[in-house]
Amino acid sequence: MIVFFFLMIALVVVVAAVTLAVIGGGSEAVLPEAEPDRVADGLPETRPVTRADVDALRLPVAPRGYRMAEVDDVLERLAAELAERDARIAQLTAGAAAADAAAGAPADAHVDLTKRGEG
Repeated sequence: MIVFFFLMIALVVVVAAVTLAVIGGGSEAVLPEAEPDRVADGLPETRPVTRADVDALRLPVAPRGYRMAEVDDVLERLAAELAERDARIAQLTAGAAAADAAAGAPADAHVDLTKRGEG
């Protein structure tokens, strides 16, 4: 008999708690807004990415994680290729400026692709 009363009281408490939770929420959300799954990557949006940007990039680890060594290898390769690209662009820009100077053309005759973000 005591067990029956205990179960009845527990049932009443559970029903009351659920009712208060549903009614108490009203028009407000019961749960807060979820945070976005992704964080800002830290790469510049107003200029081309450089090797220094990739070197400084640190990606967060999620609960399931990632293989840090593999991601670091990919970022290292990307940074090296960006450095090679930037060096090649600088070499070509210097060569174009030297050719313009030899031909007597104005120095700003060529469009600098690095400033437009296309290089």
